[in-house]
Amino acid sequence: MKTVLDRFLEYCSMDTTSDEESTSYPSTPNQLALGKRLAEELIQLGLSEVEQDQYGYVTATIPATAGEGGKVLGLVAHMDTSAAVSGANIKPRIVDYQGGDIPLDGAGGYVLSVEQFPQLEECVGKHLVVTDGSTLLGADDKAGVAEIVTLAQRLMAPDAPPHGKIRVAFTPDEEVGSGTKYFDVKKFGADVAYTVDGGPLGEVEYENFNAATAMVTIQGRNIHPGAAKDKMVNAAAVACEFQGLLPHNQQPAFTEGYQGFYHLVSIRGNIEGCVMKYALREHDAQKFQGQKDWLAAVAAQLNTRWGEGAVQVDIKDSYFNMRQVMENHMYLIDRACAAFRSQGVEPMIQPVRGGTDGARLSYAGLPCPNLSTGGYNFHSRFEFIPVESMETMVDVLWDLVYRFVEEK
Repeated sequence: MKTVLDRFLEYCSMDTTSDEESTSYPSTPNQLALGKRLAEELIQLGLSEVEQDQYGYVTATIPATAGEGGKVLGLVAHMDTSAAVSGANIKPRIVDYQGGDIPLDGAGGYVLSVEQFPQLEECVGKHLVVTDGSTLLGADDKAGVAEIVTLAQRLMAPDAPPHGKIRVAFTPDEEVGSGTKYFDVKKFGADVAYTVDGGPLGEVEYENFNAATAMVTIQGRNIHPGAAKDKMVNAAAVACEFQGLLPHNQQPAFTEGYQGFYHLVSIRGNIEGCVMKYALREHDAQKFQGQKDWLAAVAAQLNTRWGEGAVQVDIKDSYFNMRQVMENHMYLIDRACAAFRSQGVEPMIQPVRGGTDGARLSYAGLPCPNLSTGGYNFHSRFEFIPVESMETMVDVLWDLVYRFVEEK
């Protein structure tokens, strides 16, 4: 019988990096390959209504054994991994961690150090799955996928106590903000759901950032530098001005908790033209609008200096804070916290400093808070996850399922 670790390592062996620049859906074909493997595994475990649709979504049903009354519970995780670090040829290894730094590669170029990552101190005595320093690990969110599939295996066992109907879903392209773009909430048929896509063990999240992408386009004018006075508009230099006019302390490196930020994701260009991409993130709706207004004001100031139309800002909303929806379904948070406590884990209620499929699902009519996977340092070559945390998450999900039995 496969363990959650077996599944996690198997899923990590498949490169499912999503691609923000792709025009296809899902954005990369390897996500379809993992989805196909998952669908086959779910069929082998005995789940019903197993389907991988044209968009790559994998859905299935763990049939009810306690009658048809009560809410249908959904469990959701995503198959893709971030493009921030390579997800190809992942070479995980397991460290029996007794403290201290962990060299990741043989050359000593990458070290998982206690100084940089003090969370390691929480993990002494556990078995950590780490990378070799050349890739990310993929616990975000293949740990969540492995935990849900392992739960399904336990619930399909003949000796499993009676439970209600459970729907599972594995989504593509969450990391590029399109995880639920074609997700059919009505067809999925769950009344409530949880994403299993969080970090360290015990996280319970029902607030997330409001998010938008801002594209700043700067039109320059190139003249021989010897004759450039009052004629040249150096787009690259204007880009530096633009960045300098944003609040310095509102960058990711200086923020935490409920603090939002302006994140310069990329910049490319030269004297004649430059394009800057920003991620805007803020929990508070008014402050979120304030970020957009600030960018517009900076553009107006620079256009006054360099000529009308020199700087153009285009902003596209990505997702919104699900708290507004979840405030009407706080019993989902209470049950999740109780499930963690049943396994000796004190829940940590905190905002998601990012996005989750659950935010969009919540606004689409499926209340969907987020639970931990047990992992640390997502989107990084320093990503790791304790084996024991994955095992505990399966137990937490098991307990959570039975908190919905016979609910009318």
